[in-house]
Amino acid sequence: MSTTNETDAARSAQMSRIRGRDTKPEMRVRQALHSAGLRYRLHAKDLPGKPDLVFRGRKVALFVHGCFWHQHPDPNCKLARMPKSKLDFWRPKLEGNRLRDEKNRSALEADDWTVVEVWECETKPDDLQRLVTALQTSSPLREAENRSRSRLGAKPKVGK
Repeated sequence: MSTTNETDAARSAQMSRIRGRDTKPEMRVRQALHSAGLRYRLHAKDLPGKPDLVFRGRKVALFVHGCFWHQHPDPNCKLARMPKSKLDFWRPKLEGNRLRDEKNRSALEADDWTVVEVWECETKPDDLQRLVTALQTSSPLREAENRSRSRLGAKPKVGK
């Protein structure tokens, strides 16, 4: 039989392995975007919520969310289930994460940033290819490129 201290030590060791950055889903997204030629900055401390990837010139902030920790709202996501025990602990914690995400999103959008959320369950190769295509062809990105090109005196690109 284990004592409370042994249980607390084991739980502490387990929880200490949960990372906030360089997670497997984040690394999959970063690898896919980098191999597609997209360049970004990591964990911008000066932006609300410290987005995982930032395209400063394009004003795009990308968050890679764990479905459990950020409570993915997709009803088909099996990773976003609410725990069945200790609800008095988990419910406010997970709802607080979601509220913080919404606050950070609103603050970024108020500063004219485009916010992209990628969920852990959406990091399969086909999903990532769609993300790359969307980032390469989306109008906010193209408009930002055209704004920066026009500042340099170059003609804006019309399309690909």
